[in-house]
Amino acid sequence: MIHSLFIINVSGDVFMEKHWKSVISRSVCDYFFEEQKKISSPVDMPPVVATPHHYLITIFRNNLYFVATTTTEVAPLFVLEFLHRVVDIFEDYFGECNETIIKEHYVIIYELLDEMLDNGFPLATESNILKELIKPPNILRTIANTVTGKTNVSCTLPSGQLSNIPWRRSGVKYANNEAYFDVIEEVDAIIDKNGSTVFAEIQGYIDCCIKLSGMPDLTMTFVNPRLLDDLSLHPCIRFKRWENEKVLSFIPPDGNFRLISYHISSQSIVAIPIYLKHYISFREGKLDITVGPKQTMGRQVEEVSLEIPMPKSVANCNLTASQGRYTFDPVSKVLHWDVRKIDITKLPNIKGSISLGAGAGPVEANPTVTVHFVINQMAVSGLKVSRLDMYGEKYRPFKGVKYITKAGKYQFRL
Repeated sequence: MIHSLFIINVSGDVFMEKHWKSVISRSVCDYFFEEQKKISSPVDMPPVVATPHHYLITIFRNNLYFVATTTTEVAPLFVLEFLHRVVDIFEDYFGECNETIIKEHYVIIYELLDEMLDNGFPLATESNILKELIKPPNILRTIANTVTGKTNVSCTLPSGQLSNIPWRRSGVKYANNEAYFDVIEEVDAIIDKNGSTVFAEIQGYIDCCIKLSGMPDLTMTFVNPRLLDDLSLHPCIRFKRWENEKVLSFIPPDGNFRLISYHISSQSIVAIPIYLKHYISFREGKLDITVGPKQTMGRQVEEVSLEIPMPKSVANCNLTASQGRYTFDPVSKVLHWDVRKIDITKLPNIKGSISLGAGAGPVEANPTVTVHFVINQMAVSGLKVSRLDMYGEKYRPFKGVKYITKAGKYQFRL
């Protein structure tokens, strides 16, 4: 299965490697670097690179490449999902996952990787189980381990490993019992210069924070469950009941986890929450862009920003923004406009002149604008939780559901 894992920063330094079945020389990463030279952006890195004797399977997160090596053909999505789970576990343990954090916690990370894979096969990938096996770091524990010479590894097997519910530990107790659910939807869209939708889809997921005592059994029902026809379920969900009744029934893990991920590709369902009015002419040296809300159900559009990669022939931009501030990087040729909130009474506008470099030829194509935004208390697909019930325990927990719509790859072609 998975033989080795290499973690590489954006500068091309292999600063950590872990081997399970056999030691593979880090020179295998030369094939990865050859592919890296062919791409313009890290996100364009091909997920699978075939070499004469190995397959390199890669993800890019938090400005780091996680490269797994295998010697035989395996299901690539299986390895990609495991790599994403590794990053999620690191973020859960340390709050964030970056080069500095990894270097500070080498010992714990090697211990985690030893537990997550056994001879190259995934073993314990649930955060609850790992936290019983390897205690998360804190200042007191670090001092105590330094003095006593002990490690963070537990001497006892996690109770969940011996039950038919391995994702939840036994004997959980809380003074305040709470269950919070975040329904988050990311809109991917391409809109042409006439305002017509070329492509639109939604990547959604429900993230949970469960702090419930005992062994609660939860059921979640939706107003319109038929929207969810292409989805990925957490192992705790009873699949047969979902298939027959469209009800999510599960005994939840303790703490934070992702309950489901779903994909909606029907353009008739995907609403376009933001529009642009634009005029750009490099021949005349003019730019005029106005941004406004479109189908937001009256919700406030926040954290709005626009990113426009200008042609290499553009030397400078002299613009005036009615709201927020803009920056133009003369090296990367990227214009960034940070709008923040959209006031519908006075729509944000940016306009001014564009200067081309001396001797620059005519610009053949207009740039593509990438838009970022967040809309709270709205799920753009219309998905809505109807009710959440709990069985198996007598207390009454506090329950809450929050809806968030965000921009994924949301682009306008000017």
